[in-house]
Amino acid sequence: MTAPSKTVGPPAAALTPGELMSTGQRLRLVLVLGSLVALGPLTIDMYLPAFPAIVEDFRTTSAAVQLTLTGTLAGLAVGQLLIGPLSDAVGRRRPLIAGIVLHVVASLLCVVAPTIAVLGALRVVQGLGVAATSVVAMAVVRDLFGGVAFARLLSRLLLVMGAAPVLAPTLGGGLLRWTNWQGVFVALAVFGLLLVGVAVVGLAETLPPARRRRGGVVATARVYGSLLRDRTFVGLVLVAGLAMAALFAYVSGSSFVLQGQYGLNEQEFGLAFGAGAIGLIGATQFNVRLLRWWSPQRILMVALGVGTGAGLVLLAVAATGFGGLPSLLVSLWVVLAAAGLAMPNAPALALSRHGEAAGTASALLGAVQFGVGALAAPLVGVLGTGATAMAVVVAGGMLAATAVLLVVVRPGRLAGLEPDPVAVPAH
Repeated sequence: MTAPSKTVGPPAAALTPGELMSTGQRLRLVLVLGSLVALGPLTIDMYLPAFPAIVEDFRTTSAAVQLTLTGTLAGLAVGQLLIGPLSDAVGRRRPLIAGIVLHVVASLLCVVAPTIAVLGALRVVQGLGVAATSVVAMAVVRDLFGGVAFARLLSRLLLVMGAAPVLAPTLGGGLLRWTNWQGVFVALAVFGLLLVGVAVVGLAETLPPARRRRGGVVATARVYGSLLRDRTFVGLVLVAGLAMAALFAYVSGSSFVLQGQYGLNEQEFGLAFGAGAIGLIGATQFNVRLLRWWSPQRILMVALGVGTGAGLVLLAVAATGFGGLPSLLVSLWVVLAAAGLAMPNAPALALSRHGEAAGTASALLGAVQFGVGALAAPLVGVLGTGATAMAVVVAGGMLAATAVLLVVVRPGRLAGLEPDPVAVPAH
């Protein structure tokens, strides 16, 4: 008589490398990655209170100074396209360390920049260097986590990252009390040197040789082509980029609006800017709790709807002056909070589809985010330095992100998106 057959259930899902880490190890990972990616927001935001001083020192226009911000964002966009495939081929650590060193050198050269054009060119180089931190951090998280766990850890990482935009203008304003704008770049160089040590000591390689991608330029082009043919991925990347454009429109225009139009001094501007960043950070952490009950897809859709509505209210307040500065800041806070909910979930959904090329996919995501942001910054300058010009671009970015989600990604396709977890590599 044959033995009774045993019922075989579905195989248990493989644990991701991150799920095998202890709580303490995850906390250390977040702190290390957060300190590394903080270099980007600090590089972008720390010199914002010095915009009026730079205009006066170089005897140039506000639009020309805003172009130095655009240069940084353009460098970030291009740098990520280069560093992403490189990190997939040689690992995460070496491109990261090389990028930070390049940033340090560019920061020191900014101190002695003789003209606004040279400063703008050096800001591009700064962006190229700092691109390594954002690409590698995102790729490391994708190496170790997948699905909802990716979105949760990214939200935690954004908490650490969020301290940088909160502190950056305040730190910049504090430095300007006893030094000139060149001192801001000295501080960035010093912080970069510290981060080289953090990267060397605190970050282990997360991409084993067996999972690295070879093949040079042709293989890289092929991977980018496959990513661009994924309509859902492209749509989600555009959503993330347009939400970032709304954020950078605020970043580039806020110093002129709050200091020039509403009369805040450098320190008051730093506090007001930090209050908005707190809203952004708070939303990213609330996202972790929301993920217990809501899917990333639903959070993304609701966040973009709220952000679009708040953006339109911001535009009305800026155009009419209704409610003065308090109404302007409150509507901005709601937009930033909505962006804080959208920013972890759109990338998590996009990158979950391409774990086999996390570095390249992260690079394309970052390039679009900062590339669209680079376009938003000068657009604010072209439209003017008032609140209405800033509000037009902020509201337009959120409205466009919602339109892309509805038309390109489509709610039905988004609802059926199932993230694929990262399997533990075989040994």
